[in-house]
Amino acid sequence: MKKKWIILFSTFLCLGCLAKKKISEQPKTTAADFQLVWQDDFNGSVIDTIKWSRITEGAPDWKNYMTTDDQVYEVADGYLYLKGLVNTDTQTDPRPYLTGGVWTRDKFNFTYGKVEVRAKMESAKGSWPAIWLLGRKNDDSWPANGEIDIMEHLNFDNFIHSTIHSSIKSSPSTKTVNVNPGEFNTYGVEWYPNKIVFTINEAPTFTYHKEAGADWRQWPFDRDFHLILSQQLGGAWVGNVDSSQLPVDFVIDYVKYYEYNPSRTTALGSN
Repeated sequence: MKKKWIILFSTFLCLGCLAKKKISEQPKTTAADFQLVWQDDFNGSVIDTIKWSRITEGAPDWKNYMTTDDQVYEVADGYLYLKGLVNTDTQTDPRPYLTGGVWTRDKFNFTYGKVEVRAKMESAKGSWPAIWLLGRKNDDSWPANGEIDIMEHLNFDNFIHSTIHSSIKSSPSTKTVNVNPGEFNTYGVEWYPNKIVFTINEAPTFTYHKEAGADWRQWPFDRDFHLILSQQLGGAWVGNVDSSQLPVDFVIDYVKYYEYNPSRTTALGSN
């Protein structure tokens, strides 16, 4: 009888080991969904014009003070610096401030995938750095073309905003997350055909879902988007600028884009 119990116990242990092994061999919901295909580590001394274009002045608040002038751009020591500063030559350009921003529009556009940007920012009244994705407009105007705000920081806030813009305000469509903006953090987004997951330092912070039966008004996210890195000053949302607190630097360590591989999708991308 004792021998019989030993055999049964040994069999139970073996089955347990096999079960544990089987569980450990299940597909993981991590990098299997994505493949790194595009990145910039800013290890040179100039902006890579194959990847980026400098943003020019425009009508929206975030473009009010954008310029291609070299004084608001710097690549040094492995970092990209986008600056916001007082304009000291208002004879040439009457605007009181100048800011830097770059985007991948018409150079690198993508649908779905994962974006990671490691960055830090200086705070000032009226400062508004952002990391975001904007949909190609075609025949649609904003916000019908869609916008994915990975990170926006205002003034001296100790938190950032992550927001979705579309023609319909679904709930929830925005989230604030506490951070130390003066320290490097990795701001990210994982963009699937049915949801958008925001992350900070690889930890999920907010998920926006495609609603059942949704059309383009709630989900304009099945088209190409481009990436924008911008350091803006002033505007209706952020408020007035205190010029005595300038200049400010938005410092980017690296940018990475991982292509979404639906053929390798696991439970993470289908829930």
